[in-house]
Amino acid sequence: MSVPSGGAVRFFVDQFETVRVGSGDAMATGYYEPEIAGVRNRRPGYDVPVYALPPDLVRARTGDAVPLEGGLMPLGRYDAGGRFVPYHDRAAIRGGALMGRGLEIAWVADAVELFFLQVQGSGRLRAPDGSVIRLGYAGQNGHPYTGIGGVMRDRGLVGSGPGQYSGSMQGIMQYIREHPAEGQSLMNENRSYVFFREITGEGPVGALGVPVRAESSVAADPRYVPLGAPVWLKLDRREADGMWIAQDTGGAIKGANRFDTFWGAGAQARTIAGGMSARGSALVLLPKGVSARLGLQ
Repeated sequence: MSVPSGGAVRFFVDQFETVRVGSGDAMATGYYEPEIAGVRNRRPGYDVPVYALPPDLVRARTGDAVPLEGGLMPLGRYDAGGRFVPYHDRAAIRGGALMGRGLEIAWVADAVELFFLQVQGSGRLRAPDGSVIRLGYAGQNGHPYTGIGGVMRDRGLVGSGPGQYSGSMQGIMQYIREHPAEGQSLMNENRSYVFFREITGEGPVGALGVPVRAESSVAADPRYVPLGAPVWLKLDRREADGMWIAQDTGGAIKGANRFDTFWGAGAQARTIAGGMSARGSALVLLPKGVSARLGLQ
């Protein structure tokens, strides 16, 4: 459909109707495209591997495991005896479970930065010579995502008191760097592990298979928000107010009215996304007549 001469606002008024999912009470976080130090081939100072999707990471055959909610079979691997078992978790992979299999597509200088790049799901590696490798999401090991900020909050590590840290990405990173052993254990509590592929052209690419756009694209749970649908967010963070397009999904983005706003790349994007935790309301925009056909009215 082409946009009428009255402009974008008139287009949405004429062509769409709004739907509130459940209570409409929304929570929004932020993500961005991080850039960290990395190279294609291992060298001194770059010792942390970035892995491609392992070929033995598969979905169970029918009858070999209990289906997930919705009927999809779980991810895992078949062991030497032919039994379907969970795939290696973060601690096992960090301990070398995948080493020597030729899965390394790059090497980075900082395991903490790689951890947060995995949380974002895509990013850029910049080498000392200025060259850049762009990484896109290839898959995940099948273990549930655990937000370590929530773990820190449950343990009283997040707050404004003495010895406490901000619940932002920056505060979490500060804690991990100041407490290396505890920080490594904390990261391992997120058993989920993300694998990457090298991408070229525009990006990062979202779940719709198109590049996501800064301050325009949002990740949502497609069980509640159709991918491609416009979403109007009214939040207590003014920079996140307004129209977004659901073009992506995320391991932590589950449930009605849960959104993850995309902020692009660079220092400002990192600051905004890392500190984004907003609440308010959400309206999903659907073409006129769709809600009646779906029985939503």
